[in-house]
Amino acid sequence: MNEIAARIDALRAKKINLHGKDFLLTWEKSAEELEATFQVAEILRGMRENRISPRLWDSGIAVSIFKDNSTRTRFSYASACNLLGLTVQDFEEKKSQAAHGETVRETAAMISFLTEAIGIRDDIFLGEGDRFQREVAQALDDAVAAGVLPGRPVVVNLQSDVDHPTQAMADALHLVNRFGGADRLKGKKIAMTWAHSPSYGKPLSVPQGIIGLMTRFGMEVALAYPPGYTLIPETVEIARKNAAASGGSLTIVSSMEEAFEGADVVYPKSWAPYAVMQERTALLTKGDEAALKELERSCLANNASYRSWECTEKMMSLTRDALYMHCLPADISGVSCAQGEVAESVFDRFRAATYREAGYKPYIIAAMILLARLRRPVEALEALLKAKAPRFVEE
Repeated sequence: MNEIAARIDALRAKKINLHGKDFLLTWEKSAEELEATFQVAEILRGMRENRISPRLWDSGIAVSIFKDNSTRTRFSYASACNLLGLTVQDFEEKKSQAAHGETVRETAAMISFLTEAIGIRDDIFLGEGDRFQREVAQALDDAVAAGVLPGRPVVVNLQSDVDHPTQAMADALHLVNRFGGADRLKGKKIAMTWAHSPSYGKPLSVPQGIIGLMTRFGMEVALAYPPGYTLIPETVEIARKNAAASGGSLTIVSSMEEAFEGADVVYPKSWAPYAVMQERTALLTKGDEAALKELERSCLANNASYRSWECTEKMMSLTRDALYMHCLPADISGVSCAQGEVAESVFDRFRAATYREAGYKPYIIAAMILLARLRRPVEALEALLKAKAPRFVEE
């Protein structure tokens, strides 16, 4: 209990201005606001572990909009909302009037009368996911200004084409606890590397999210990929600026071995080349199935040229006894595919660690919602701690 109270006191000292603010990109938040999100996530985790109910709402819904498949993020969002007392309602386009041409502006207002949060995953179309989330946000602003909505739901980016902030923030909190504090991340080397996969259309948002966030904490980020597997140039430039401001570094190298050399953390993860995602988006927009199949064939053939980009025991021996990380599901060689991102022995060794990594995401999402919706988050958390309402009653 004392640790929870200490974290609340630490939160009080931070200069944050997150009320009424959506959480779309980590680099739109100040360092103190990122650390405040970590603090609230840990406060909520501590309350749950001590069987204290952190339910701030006794009614209200949280809408989830998933335009891509999801396991961890979908259930993390549902868990986070339930933790705070909200009921999740999935928005399915095929079952709504959006399928009949209803505009985003109208849909956003109609789903928000008693809504506290809207979580959106839209990562398939390059140039569309972030734009769609901002269109929803603007529609909510307009509806509030017109007196249609009694309150403004927060929009939480559950993965876009640009960033995956709930994943990156959960990853960062995992490292904060691993190394003993956010200040202990400075100078640590993290290898964010491409890895071979038997699929071709994986989004760019995870590696972009990692380089965009870890450079905020002064980490030495080594970004590695084969020829052509570049990221969105603007996101790389943001990471460079972050590194310059924090005293960290961003180095782009052309081999997994060079990235792994002396690393404290490794994050081998497949993604599609930026140019391929641009082409794929254009073909998806046109609905050109034949061209899409040809693009997939050529891309998989190109991926196969880089089968050596695999996180093996030999690769891990180049590191400083590094922590292996992955957003999951990983392509595990000999298990989920013939040859993939990581060797079975490496993944099995770090399986529990990757599960713990994923376990921070519900608390991160809950913290994002809480800080955006409450004007006085410190007082609200103090009231919860003082009330000590039991999360459940034992027989």
